[in-house]
Amino acid sequence: MQASDVQAIAEKQQLETSPEAEETAARLTALLRHLFLYDRGNQLRVIEDSGLSMTQSKALLELGGLGQGTGSWQVSDLAAVFGTSVPSMSRAVDALVKKGLATRVEDPDDRRVRRVEITAAGKEFVETLVAIRRTGMEAFASTLSAAQRRKLDVAVDSLMDREDIAQTYELLKGTEA
Repeated sequence: MQASDVQAIAEKQQLETSPEAEETAARLTALLRHLFLYDRGNQLRVIEDSGLSMTQSKALLELGGLGQGTGSWQVSDLAAVFGTSVPSMSRAVDALVKKGLATRVEDPDDRRVRRVEITAAGKEFVETLVAIRRTGMEAFASTLSAAQRRKLDVAVDSLMDREDIAQTYELLKGTEA
């Protein structure tokens, strides 16, 4: 990705931020970068070893319910969520189907439409990714002092009133069982 691509993304999102929001974003970026690489990229290594592309991985996570919705998807809807072309997403879905991680099914309301659903093997892969990420987060959390952990808990807890974050948290809590 080129710097011009980043600029185009920012312009497309029409970002208008205050200096305070920019500082919060900078701190959050530093934390997330640290967290993402804390476990030496184990989650990325599993994705890489699977042979999945980033588009395939994102689609699989979405199909697994870790994104905006659950259930079955039309390829065009997946493409719209990730800002990719329909042909690109269709190729990604084809690869997931070949690997047995997703399947194409007939739409119950319109037999001409094919939808994409995650398979049991796909769900297992998503659960593995979630478990690896959680293990990395637990390892990081164990390095925090009790005071740091309390402050982090208060900050994160204050975000749980956002429906999108609360839903993801509840979903992830359910994968622990």
